[in-house]
Amino acid sequence: MLRGGICGHAWEQTVLPYLVGKDVLWSPTNTGPLSVARQVVTVHDVVPLDHPEWLNPSFARLHRWLVPRIIRRAAHVITVSEFTRQRVLANTGIAPEKVSVVHNGVDPVFIARSREEVERVRRNLAIPEGRYVLAVSCIEPRKNLVGLLKAWQEVVEALPEDLWLVIAGTAGRSVVYKEVSLGAVPKRVRFLGHVPDDSLPALYSGALAFAYVSKYEGFGLPVLEAMACQTPVLTGDSSAFPEVVGGAGIMVSPFDVGGIAAKIRELVEDSELRASLIQKGLERSKQFSWQAASERTLRILSEVAAA
Repeated sequence: MLRGGICGHAWEQTVLPYLVGKDVLWSPTNTGPLSVARQVVTVHDVVPLDHPEWLNPSFARLHRWLVPRIIRRAAHVITVSEFTRQRVLANTGIAPEKVSVVHNGVDPVFIARSREEVERVRRNLAIPEGRYVLAVSCIEPRKNLVGLLKAWQEVVEALPEDLWLVIAGTAGRSVVYKEVSLGAVPKRVRFLGHVPDDSLPALYSGALAFAYVSKYEGFGLPVLEAMACQTPVLTGDSSAFPEVVGGAGIMVSPFDVGGIAAKIRELVEDSELRASLIQKGLERSKQFSWQAASERTLRILSEVAAA
């Protein structure tokens, strides 16, 4: 897998510039060929620059060298949030007018699903009977599943006995992320592993609440997916979350285990709060669309092409 990654970077730096020629290139995922100046690069986050300790050392070294040079070389830079824009400016010193924000969107498939579909997906994924709080993320350091599990351990005895914490996602790739040990797993926790994309909307829809207390996100798309499926959200209060969630979710420090536990309990016990967050979250999610993102990206590409 590592060899394939290196081969991919080699192709990007040697073959792709030849194919592009004098055209404008859009590089949509953080990296691109250094020799192409007529390039727009979309940066989703700068974790290798801000938190290399969360990554495989080889991956971190490569991207700490490569990403700033691509950003400085590109004709224009798109970031998926104002938070990431500010981190790009702080890490590279490029001119602010060279960086534009184009927010991610929510796929239209993420809508509240019927009770019948929710139950079918529950059976297929072997989710225990009862209600559940859902977390969706790969298992890697910044996602803070260790903190979430510690908070669950702290609060689980005070929660109804039919309530589970359900975690969907697999371990992050070792060539990218440092491995993380989750430690002892508290009771009433169910790990689903990989969940097919077509099951995610129903999985969100069936949850009592969605918990996503990541330490760092360039955007945080799962919180919007949950909101679009009419599921109340508990998330972090740092990085891009305040910008994305606005006032439509409960936010807490991802480093405050006791605070996370208290907010889980509050969400579980307060049905009026959940109802309010469901409505606010649904309206908030409608402000982010891929149609708007594509139109804004096309305008930027056209401006670079005309320059």
